[in-house]
Amino acid sequence: MPQTASVIKTLKSALRSQGKTYMDVAEALNLSEPSIKRMFAEEHITLKRLDKICEMLDMEISELMLMMENSDDLISQLTEKQEQDIVSDIKLFLVAVCCLNRWSFNEICNTYDISEKSLKQYLKRLENLKILKLQSGNRIKVLVSRNFSWLSDGPIQRFFNQKIQNEFFDSKFDHQCEKLNVITGMISVSSNAMLQKRIERLANEFSDLEKEDAKLPIGKREGTTLVVAIRPWELKSFEDMRRQDT
Repeated sequence: MPQTASVIKTLKSALRSQGKTYMDVAEALNLSEPSIKRMFAEEHITLKRLDKICEMLDMEISELMLMMENSDDLISQLTEKQEQDIVSDIKLFLVAVCCLNRWSFNEICNTYDISEKSLKQYLKRLENLKILKLQSGNRIKVLVSRNFSWLSDGPIQRFFNQKIQNEFFDSKFDHQCEKLNVITGMISVSSNAMLQKRIERLANEFSDLEKEDAKLPIGKREGTTLVVAIRPWELKSFEDMRRQDT
């Protein structure tokens, strides 16, 4: 679906959810109701008018875009079997990750040892999973929502966890783009909950920046992994020295 049509469809949904009519929009824009109907039918709304309609709905344009990205046309998760099928074929997994990072068809072929014919076959398999759509000219349209995530403790999450333990931490974290802080202390349950919320906000910020940087060419981006974790934990050597009655 073209971008403009998606915006109009989402805007109509937002109006319906708040019980607003074309007459309400007409009053907000100081136009006649027939003009509003024509505007929606022709799918031609200026940015200024879109801003006024969002103001009437007490929302930002960015919120409307988020609604559009999280619409029913986009998927937010796969099934366990689908994830297992992907992770069982390392090249298919590679192509899936590249596509989710908004790589183009040529960028994948030029970077990895995958022929154009094979890449098309992998993309078709991912298309069947409704992760993406392969368009004319080998353009790849990703069909996952903003809040897309792998299953918690699913096949792909377990794969990443294994690699994080075996490969990710095999570094001194002393390069310019590397950072590792390990902080321990004693905090309350409420403080723990507060930190978890901040971790979620940081993860959302990472996703926002990743999406914004997706507009840049591959040469100006690099694969980056952010690992932030918190849990009640004590060194095993310390725990072994605890009194049995504590």
